[in-house]
Amino acid sequence: MTKIVLGLPKGSLQESTFLMMKKAGFNIKSGSRSYIPSVDDPAIDARLIRAQEISRYVENGMLDAGMTGFDWIQENGSDVVEVADLVYAKQGRRPVRWVLAVPNDSSIQSVKDLEGKRIATEAVGLTKRYLDQNGVKAEVEFSWGATEVKAPELVDAIVEITETGSSLRANNLRIVETILESTTRLIANKTSWQDAEKRAKIEQIAMLLLGALRAESRVLIKMNCGKDSLKDVLGILPAMHAPTINDLSGEGWCSVESVVEEQVVREIIPQLKQAGACDIIEIGLNKVVP
Repeated sequence: MTKIVLGLPKGSLQESTFLMMKKAGFNIKSGSRSYIPSVDDPAIDARLIRAQEISRYVENGMLDAGMTGFDWIQENGSDVVEVADLVYAKQGRRPVRWVLAVPNDSSIQSVKDLEGKRIATEAVGLTKRYLDQNGVKAEVEFSWGATEVKAPELVDAIVEITETGSSLRANNLRIVETILESTTRLIANKTSWQDAEKRAKIEQIAMLLLGALRAESRVLIKMNCGKDSLKDVLGILPAMHAPTINDLSGEGWCSVESVVEEQVVREIIPQLKQAGACDIIEIGLNKVVP
């Protein structure tokens, strides 16, 4: 059996990654100090590594594949195959942002005002490229953490990652500009990607992860209706493709089922009922694979 070595992010993304892998069908267990978690798939050897480092290890072949942020791929300048864009983060299902932030009372209003200033960030490469693109010369220093508390006493501005902006606001900082939006990516080593068996396994993981993500916002809705009401019911019912329709044993009746966005269900159920549908059932989903 051909195995792949898969890098999983240790730290802030670890819990949400393990949960997403579970929804995809892979159960992962790890002790509090273990860097080699167990996976209930004999074709996967997992390693827990800081997200900041995963793309480098994938590029040099220490890992066949890994899950890390687009931001760290860019920061490291890693030459890897981006297999899938997985829109999830520590707190929710949306991209994270690297932003330029300054104290609320700062005179800095745009990147141009950073000329000659000092900036603290963990993403030194991203920040320097951003400044170069805007023709600005400023001092960029690496921050080992707690970056938000360094302005204004230690630095003039920071470049920091945020999902909601709440931590920045709590530290009396305001966002000046967004430098980069980032999502989690499944990436592969270029040599591993050329190996047919390894590529098949990586593609399987990608398909199941994307299926789990699609299922996050969708439900299966099932109902019965008389055939004389079917046209009205179908006119209300959104679907990924055409709804499934089956005849029932009772003459003149059929069952209808479709996968729909969860947020619209509360709006359409009363309409479906009024249109003649009955026995309406809403079912949660683990995966949706088109």
